[in-house]
Amino acid sequence: MAAAAGAPREFGDGVLGRITARVYWYVVVGALVALGCVPTLVLLALLDRSTGNALLVPLCLVPAAPFLAAGLFALHARAGADEPVPGRTFVRGLRLSWLDALRLWVPATAVLGVVLTSVVHRETAGISVPYAVVLGLVGLGVLLWAVQALVLASLFSFRARDVARLSVYYLGRRPLVAVGLLALVVVAGGVVWVAGEPVLALVAAAWLAFLLRVAQPVLDDVRARFVA
Repeated sequence: MAAAAGAPREFGDGVLGRITARVYWYVVVGALVALGCVPTLVLLALLDRSTGNALLVPLCLVPAAPFLAAGLFALHARAGADEPVPGRTFVRGLRLSWLDALRLWVPATAVLGVVLTSVVHRETAGISVPYAVVLGLVGLGVLLWAVQALVLASLFSFRARDVARLSVYYLGRRPLVAVGLLALVVVAGGVVWVAGEPVLALVAAAWLAFLLRVAQPVLDDVRARFVA
């Protein structure tokens, strides 16, 4: 799509003006996403870091889902925006996608919680090592599915069950995209491991931008096949 017509008028017509407009958009969206992640950060901070809370840790991600979806919507809309209004675009994305984001992420995080609990309490539950590995792979698949579903739910007005089916379909149909999603999940986990959850929230806009880039082949195929 063409570059935003309002951005050059607001920030200037030159290269510096376009760069300033882009930085402004990312800074505002990043601040709003980080603000939306505050409830998740508070919940994680209140949890005792023990294996007994393994079920609750994934569920703490649920409040952040609508804001991540809104961030994806706002970043994706930047190129076609008539004016540099990232805040207004973010709010619109939140209004359009919050319910679908929750419908998808609540069951996904519940499954992740059960899987994580089973793995960390493997000996107590009498689960063998091979079965624990299988559970771990299932949990990873659910996590990748949840990320893919969040992208589709934030950008398309499909029913939640259709988004769920499409997410499963494209994980198998587009293996390179699945590998890219896995890489982003690993990066997010690395940031949390090294610097903590607040730092990941602060760089969430950049992470979402890479997520959009990785998912672009899927988005293009969905538009070509399912959007009139």
